[in-house]
Amino acid sequence: MRLNLLVIRTSNPEILKDQYERLGFEFDYHQHGNGPLHYASELNGFVFEIYPLTKSMEKADNSIRLGFDIEGLKSKIIDLSSSDWKILSEPKETEWGLTALIQDLDGRKIELKNK
Repeated sequence: MRLNLLVIRTSNPEILKDQYERLGFEFDYHQHGNGPLHYASELNGFVFEIYPLTKSMEKADNSIRLGFDIEGLKSKIIDLSSSDWKILSEPKETEWGLTALIQDLDGRKIELKNK
């Protein structure tokens, strides 16, 4: 089994799209049928989408924790430190390799692992 789709919701899709683009995602504006306009990024069979909140949602769910393998983790953290990403832990060696923890504008924690 392999994860092929992840959808997150936010009250600020444009701002969150810009934030995740700093991690290396490339988004296109999409709409499926009569559904809401949203951003989608596809890479190696994995689709990552950013949708606006539904009418019944008051705020984004920040309980989900994401993880991404990236190249050049140390330099990426330096780049992110001058952006709106919150750096929760600097890169450190763990049993899983070099990792760091960041937080997006909605409060989701993202674990970055050096590829």
